[in-house]
Amino acid sequence: MSETHDVIYFDALLTPNRSLSPRGLAVLMTVVGVASFACGVAFLSMGAFPVAGFFGLDALAVYIAFRASFRRQREQTRVTVTAKSMHLCHRAADGSEKSVEFPAAFTRVELDEPLSPTSWLRIEHGRTAYVIGRFLTCPERKSLSIAIRTALQNARAERYPA
Repeated sequence: MSETHDVIYFDALLTPNRSLSPRGLAVLMTVVGVASFACGVAFLSMGAFPVAGFFGLDALAVYIAFRASFRRQREQTRVTVTAKSMHLCHRAADGSEKSVEFPAAFTRVELDEPLSPTSWLRIEHGRTAYVIGRFLTCPERKSLSIAIRTALQNARAERYPA
């Protein structure tokens, strides 16, 4: 994509679905914290003082689980199709990037049928395959595969008119 006059047939940024907004996390953690504190105080008043600490650990475990989930949501993949090439750029949750580009004329899009949660959407070139959109639902993978196939067909039609 070094030339600026290339027609872009497809450009998509794939990101995981959000489970909860940051504000929603604050509300949830407030509810969990208040409930844990109230239950801890109730058990403390009955003389079961070790139980209060476990309620605090439960609240901490919920917070850590949601923070890990938010960290994984930073993952993203950009797919771009032009007449000359298809470009994939994947940014992992830790910030590392991997980018690959191959000719659009020799690129295949494969999706395992019948659709199941383990049906991966693969972009293939030669003997190399790249799995994209692992975090997408089955209908989203199907829709994406159709859109990329259509873009590749349009790119080939421009490059090799009949």
